Amino acid sequence: MDNKLDDNKKIEYLSKISSPADLKDLSKEKIDTLAKEIRSELVRVVSKNGGHLASNLGVVELTIAIHRVFDSPKDHIIFDVGHQSYVHKMLTGRYDRIDTIRQNGGLCGFPKINESEYDCFGAGHSSTSLSAALGFAAADHLSGSDAYTVAVVGDGAYTGGMIHEALNNCRKDMRLIIILNENEMSISKNIGRFATNLSKLRTSSGYFRTKRATGSFLKKIPLVGRALFNCVKHIKMMFKNSLYGSNYFESMGLTYLGPIDGNDYGAVENLLIQAKKYNESVIVHVKTQKGKGYEPAENAPALYHSMIPNGRSAEESTFSTVMGHRLTEMGEKDERICAITAAMEDGTGLNEWHVTHPDRFFDVGIAEEHAVTFAAGLAANGMRPVVAVYSTFLQRGYDNVIHDVALQKLPVTFMIDRAGLNAKDGPTHHGIFDVAFLSHIPNIRIYTPISYRGLIASMNEAIGSGVPAAVRYPSGKEDETSVSRFYKNGGYDDIGVKTDFSADDIIDVMIVTHGRIVREAISAADRLREEGIRVGIILLEMLKPYDLTAKRIEKFLTSDIKAVIFLEEEIRSGGMGMNLTDKMSIILDENNIRHKIIAIDDSFVENTEAGESILKTAGIDSESIMSVIKEIINGSRS
Repeated sequence: MDNKLDDNKKIEYLSKISSPADLKDLSKEKIDTLAKEIRSELVRVVSKNGGHLASNLGVVELTIAIHRVFDSPKDHIIFDVGHQSYVHKMLTGRYDRIDTIRQNGGLCGFPKINESEYDCFGAGHSSTSLSAALGFAAADHLSGSDAYTVAVVGDGAYTGGMIHEALNNCRKDMRLIIILNENEMSISKNIGRFATNLSKLRTSSGYFRTKRATGSFLKKIPLVGRALFNCVKHIKMMFKNSLYGSNYFESMGLTYLGPIDGNDYGAVENLLIQAKKYNESVIVHVKTQKGKGYEPAENAPALYHSMIPNGRSAEESTFSTVMGHRLTEMGEKDERICAITAAMEDGTGLNEWHVTHPDRFFDVGIAEEHAVTFAAGLAANGMRPVVAVYSTFLQRGYDNVIHDVALQKLPVTFMIDRAGLNAKDGPTHHGIFDVAFLSHIPNIRIYTPISYRGLIASMNEAIGSGVPAAVRYPSGKEDETSVSRFYKNGGYDDIGVKTDFSADDIIDVMIVTHGRIVREAISAADRLREEGIRVGIILLEMLKPYDLTAKRIEKFLTSDIKAVIFLEEEIRSGGMGMNLTDKMSIILDENNIRHKIIAIDDSFVENTEAGESILKTAGIDSESIMSVIKEIINGSRS
């Protein structure tokens, strides 16, 4: 590994950190140098591999302080959102593998429970940390352990309802430290210079010593000590609230410390030391600067939140940007259309819509459940809401899709981005469950376009249908090979069934598939044809209603066909293959046509071995397809 900074100075300290214990004896000067080294390595690695940069640059001092003050892994440290954990990984024995982050067989871009003993809880989705931290703290309390649990919670996570549900259940008698890492929005009320100075006073070591000594002295006064202590405490709270305003956490009975500059290492370490001494649940409020130490990210933190690897253009069209542009066009003609996102405006391509139709743009924060039911309310009152959401995050609104949208047959359209396997971000971000969980929900249509034109046609029909609908599409751009294969004769506006063969072709094996995985079907079919096995492909750009789709497929089943392969880049159980084989079972049996489903088995598909594609790991690559088809053909010949 190249232990060189951009300015060609050798990494002096970071390469020697094999565990948090190595941090304990570093001087302030050495910590300052270590922080610079960490930032330099973050910029280098994330620029190369892609990933989350600005948030990690902001938590360097905070993460160092946490690992110096607490005793991980005995003390449990949980990050939320998990993408701010790159520095944590560097300081917990994984710096020698940091170049592999988000790569095949490498480190995960989020905390991962089976990657390291220092990752006590996985966190690829937001707002889960405090519920998990409460579980850890309660278990320690029940067992008599003196371990601390530390939840590092970004302010964005507080827009998710789970955080507040967990706060409602926080008890003071637990060794739970909740670090509110504020880097964008203000939560506490700060008024003028006096309030700022009061904050500094309340976070100094002298303040805490005086406070404890005064409290102890008052309580020891015979007869009136306890009452006097409570009276002084009440007066202090009234005085503080008149300056600060009462804050949310103290109103819930939790001890609140801060806010302080989270990039001031000394202040952070001192406040964490004081928080431990309370021996109870404490909120520690720090303010960090996104992109700290890297000028481009400091000036434009949103642009450096999630970066693409070097060499890839951010300007090229993608399914997300095409969706956003078409939705904006549709919004010009239909004032009932509204766009909803759960804190993913940039990722889902809604930037243009936000600028053009700001009054009909709703960012509800990291609250997918609320987003779905909010859309249902809009729809019930005459609007045409469109919820743009990643597949992996729609899972969080599953009940709301059933209870609030589908049951009432409300015209909500879900634009489901990042459908399919997403190798870089790992199993927490794979979009492989939406087809299965949407398929068994009544009253909802499912579209699966593979081209931009197909996406537009699907949107036109879905939004205009007046019924619940989902349009799912992968990350990135359309595959030109797949598009040319199935759109060679035009038909861009036909979102039914497409084939790569003519009515006169004799077919031995039919592959029925949908979505991005059609690329693997094409590769397998072409190679098998060279070996004399005639393979035809049926591409579905609309899955549900399945009875209609089954009838469209059945008209292509001739007496020559020996087998039908249902291929999908989703979980097998409850997916497209199972639904269609159920609908087509009679005709398949009557014509003695064998059938096989190639899909993701009962697995979350963990990071692959170095050099191995994630499709191969999942058993749905072209080689796996060829192997299955050859086995079927050879079996039928014997």
